[in-house]
Amino acid sequence: MGLVGTILTLPIAPVRGVGWVVDKVRQAAEDQYYDPGPVQEELVNLERARTEGRVDEEEFARREEELLHRLEEISAYRLQQGARPGP
Repeated sequence: MGLVGTILTLPIAPVRGVGWVVDKVRQAAEDQYYDPGPVQEELVNLERARTEGRVDEEEFARREEELLHRLEEISAYRLQQGARPGP
């Protein structure tokens, strides 16, 4: 884009800047949401709670199934994005 094009598009520069910021915030939120680390940590904590008797078998099975489903969702998303499936 030449000098004239730059001058003519200068009034919409703040809009492009806001769009860039929104994209970065969206990407950061997705990275955090699709991070398998906290889900794996919750699985470890759940197993510890079961071992210590703080969670009964029924509750353990229900929460474990939810967490494993979440890990499958994360893995599918990361494969779709072309990232490695593991951490």
